[in-house]
Amino acid sequence: MSDLDETRAPLLDHLIELRRRLLWSFLALGGAFALCFYFARPIFGFLVQPLLAAGQGKLIYTDVFEAFFTEVKVGFFAALMLSFPVLATQLWRFVAPGLYAHEKRAFMPFLLLTPVLFGLGAALAYYVAMPTALEFLLGYEGDVGGATQEALPGVGNYLDFVTKFIFGFGVAFLLPILILLLERAGVVTRAQLKGGRRYAIVGAFALAAVLTPPDVVSQFMLAVPLVLLYELSLVAIWLTERRRAKSASRSDAVGAD
Repeated sequence: MSDLDETRAPLLDHLIELRRRLLWSFLALGGAFALCFYFARPIFGFLVQPLLAAGQGKLIYTDVFEAFFTEVKVGFFAALMLSFPVLATQLWRFVAPGLYAHEKRAFMPFLLLTPVLFGLGAALAYYVAMPTALEFLLGYEGDVGGATQEALPGVGNYLDFVTKFIFGFGVAFLLPILILLLERAGVVTRAQLKGGRRYAIVGAFALAAVLTPPDVVSQFMLAVPLVLLYELSLVAIWLTERRRAKSASRSDAVGAD
């Protein structure tokens, strides 16, 4: 019976620790949501700037509850962004005790790079891709066979458009981290990645087709950076391999002495 209790103790400790980390995460997300929901209208005002830049100054809603639920979605969307550092920290504190020191040193740069790359992708979506895509898509307004064709985007529809763009670009820009982690884990090698370059290019365009609205302009604006990030990952792996080789040769020299 004592052996059973001893084997249960570590599991219970892990469950208690998991509960603590989840509690802090939910509190952070809930607090951020309350704050962001209070400022939902100014935040949504920031998100509609690309639409205004494209020449569309009107948003409509046809459902009585659509405007309210749009502000709820805006608050949750902004809360995820605002609370991400806390969520990532809680995840790290839960995982870190089970890692060796060298594993912590290896994993820490990826954890720090994640918000940076996500932010770069989101910024590219907001400042470049969305205005260009909106200008292209709204260019279909005008006279069609004597009838006036006018774009009247709904608030919910536009928010879905924005969040798909921002999350799509942000997540896609995490590709180098995924590749570097796979290489560090020994799943793939640089030679395999170089040999599969043509498949990676096809995959980049396929991923862009899924993550962006169904227009060629948006897909190209995501696919091209993805291909460049893939090449950047190969360069990063090459630099890592050189550093490993130098460290190994230095260790061999010290051992020989």
